[in-house]
Amino acid sequence: MKYLIALAFLAILGSLASALFFMLKDGTDGKAKTSNMARALAFRVGFSVLLFICILVAWKLGYIQPSGLPVGK
Repeated sequence: MKYLIALAFLAILGSLASALFFMLKDGTDGKAKTSNMARALAFRVGFSVLLFICILVAWKLGYIQPSGLPVGK
């Protein structure tokens, strides 16, 4: 499960980096702007939702345990 979460974080960062690249490069040199940046950001949102769902499922199935502060202290 740790590898899946790490892979999802890398996918999120990769799509964010590609959106930055398309934001800087699209529309230069007289070329028309494309929707590549919006598509990369949409993938980032999708990867974030998928990561959240995977963490919830892993917690529900007992693969991961919460280790935060004790409640009521």
